Amino acid sequence: MKQIRGRRRPALAGLAAAVGVALVLSACGGPDNDNARDAAKGYDPDAKVTITWWTGQQEPQMEKAAENLAAEYQRKHKNVTIKTSAGAQVTDDLLPKLTSSFNNGSYPDVSYAFGSWAGQLAATGKTQDLADFVRDPEFDFQDFPKAAQETATVNGVVIGIPALVDNIGLIYNKALFKEAGVALPNKRWSWEQFRIAAKKLTDEEKGVYGTAYSISGSEDTTWHLWPLLWQHGGLILNGKKPAFNNEAGVAALETLRQMAVDDKSMFLDQTDEKYPQMFANGKIGMMMSGPWELLGLSDTNIDYGVTQLPGYNGDHQTVSGPDLWVLFNHDNANRAGASRDFIKWLTSKDVDAKFNLAIGNLPLRGVEQTTMQFAAYAQEYPGGREFFNNLENARQARPTVPGYAEMSKYVGAAIAKVLKGQAKPQQALDDAAVKSAPALEGS
Repeated sequence: MKQIRGRRRPALAGLAAAVGVALVLSACGGPDNDNARDAAKGYDPDAKVTITWWTGQQEPQMEKAAENLAAEYQRKHKNVTIKTSAGAQVTDDLLPKLTSSFNNGSYPDVSYAFGSWAGQLAATGKTQDLADFVRDPEFDFQDFPKAAQETATVNGVVIGIPALVDNIGLIYNKALFKEAGVALPNKRWSWEQFRIAAKKLTDEEKGVYGTAYSISGSEDTTWHLWPLLWQHGGLILNGKKPAFNNEAGVAALETLRQMAVDDKSMFLDQTDEKYPQMFANGKIGMMMSGPWELLGLSDTNIDYGVTQLPGYNGDHQTVSGPDLWVLFNHDNANRAGASRDFIKWLTSKDVDAKFNLAIGNLPLRGVEQTTMQFAAYAQEYPGGREFFNNLENARQARPTVPGYAEMSKYVGAAIAKVLKGQAKPQQALDDAAVKSAPALEGS
């Protein structure tokens, strides 16, 4: 959720920390170093038990909302006590905090985690294996988006339950389109149509750009490339080997290069933060972003629309950045079982509709589109329904291998060089693949 409200970077913001602690995490062992064993075997639902929940929420009102949920669950389960805290001062710090807690045994029963950490956390041996638990038809794991299911699963081990789902779509300024005499985007748009529109929308004298792209080198830079790669039929990895520098990856990056270098219709943001502000100020015609922007846009007078990303040969795949509730094993069946029951309740249709939808996030489950809360959400946040429908285009997940974080850093740097006109796509991606290979081979 990153902060569960407000401007949210993609669910990989802690890349520097992730790279720094990857080796430490992989060296940690869990109880018997065996997370394949059923941690909840022998669970007594009536046993008196205390569990700890690191919510990852730093904003006081959001942490209070989590505490209220814990209190509601405890009223229904008198034998369960939930100790709730944010876990760290900022969400990005949860990973190093977890690393430290693994070493001294103070790790929680449940923690919020960015999806990018899944491989590293699984490698510790501290996580529960929830594969059998989520197979229960009553839990209906299949009702979560496919990308969220895949993010929660590492080498067949389900280490957590989706906590937040999102995706990248196309947000556009209707007034700028009208002023430029350009037809509004639609679901059938190709990237060539996107490029033509971006060029027509660009007005150098007014400081208006057709579109924008982050060149900070962060995951905000990297993950925006993946939809174009997938649409061209490419892969990020082939086993543990880089595959993003294949023909599909080069074609994807060339599409972006043309707008940035040849057309100069793309604002290049070195901070990750400027382009949403510029869109809100009417200086960018189209931005590829997600539902986390809707809260901020609701406070502006911008008349905007939302649709799915342009496509290649009719393929409109997008990327999703699901975050997780990761469940940990303390060699205590009652703690493990109570943690599972709590998260099952928290992510149920009725409770999630009161939580994620109420604070502007997409619903976790498809069945929630029938709720009154979803109808209210779609009315309060124009474009929310389009982002929900776009989850169908999130058909692949980013790799959950521990080496992804370091790989992303090199890919992000390559993209930035190309968009600044300092390298050709093939050259830059080949260089990133060579630099990424050692980290991926050790995953």
